[in-house]
Amino acid sequence: MMHGTNDPLRRLRPRIFDTDWLVLRGMADSLERLAAQHVEAGHRVLDFGCGSMPYRRVFEARGATYLGADFGCDGEVFISAEGRIDLPADSVDVVLSVQVLEHVRDLDTYFAEIARVLKPGGSLLLSTHGTWLYHPHPEDHRRWTRMGLYNEFESRDWRVTSCDAIVGPLAWTTMIRLAGFSFALRKLPLVGTLASAGIAALMNLRAVIEEAATPSAIREDNACVYMARCEKAAA
Repeated sequence: MMHGTNDPLRRLRPRIFDTDWLVLRGMADSLERLAAQHVEAGHRVLDFGCGSMPYRRVFEARGATYLGADFGCDGEVFISAEGRIDLPADSVDVVLSVQVLEHVRDLDTYFAEIARVLKPGGSLLLSTHGTWLYHPHPEDHRRWTRMGLYNEFESRDWRVTSCDAIVGPLAWTTMIRLAGFSFALRKLPLVGTLASAGIAALMNLRAVIEEAATPSAIREDNACVYMARCEKAAA
């Protein structure tokens, strides 16, 4: 994952001292808005590639049953080495996939398994990178343009109903520089952590201004992260 912390709460409610504060905040806002629109009490939500399950509370707060799925024993639902989900067909109302797609080697199996477990009319809520640094977890395969991401869905019979562009090029270039500065500063004895936090706060504020100054047309095609809502196309 791109994020600089494994703390679930930090990913949902990042601090201005975090190097990826702006994008994490944007992702959380987008996901909470999508959950409000497409998740109801009693729904079953599968987090496909759940990791530390940072978004569990978003769905449980809406009365949904949240199921984390990952390799090994990390989740409540087992994913095999071949990418198969240990759930029956048509068994969940929503599939969530946050910053997983870029790490997937076999996209056909990945999308086929989501389609298999998702009930007819269900939602896929997915985010992935448009632009970011290489970050194997354990592998890192792709970045997408908006058009390229749409093609991944549509060529496999998915329909994109919405796609939020999160953090445009002015701000994400500042974020990338911040990641480099913080990595170097944290190595300094005694003052490293404090210096890193101070630089992060200043550069995050700069990134906010840059994001506000970026025309939406530029952000749409040059985002750091895309958050999409999709559904299976009618046969």
